[in-house]
Amino acid sequence: MGRIFLVELEGRVYSCKFCKSHLALATDLMSRSFTCRRGKAYLFNNVVNITVGPQEERMMLSGLHTVADIFCCCCGQIVGWKYEAAHNKSQKYKEGKFVLERGRIVDGVDSEFYLDTHPSMSDAEDA
Repeated sequence: MGRIFLVELEGRVYSCKFCKSHLALATDLMSRSFTCRRGKAYLFNNVVNITVGPQEERMMLSGLHTVADIFCCCCGQIVGWKYEAAHNKSQKYKEGKFVLERGRIVDGVDSEFYLDTHPSMSDAEDA
């Protein structure tokens, strides 16, 4: 196994909740209106510092999709999934996009000074 080189993003970033590795820029956030088994999730145009698991067919609220779970490359925790293919024409915009589960990421604004002191504050503000 080789050495892991992490991409350090500049600006407002979303990071892994478990190891603080950078995952995505706030400017790549496309939607906050996604849902996962554990609660809220965000759709991103691009993410970094992840590994992609095997593809599988998964029935989602919006229909059948081919997806692959994504994991933080630093700590190995699952952080969301990648849309590989959408079977419904109206869902094709998701292909190649990434979903990060809100409960598994921290916002760079909150993480430095407020980690776990206001765990639901940013979610309430998003509503």
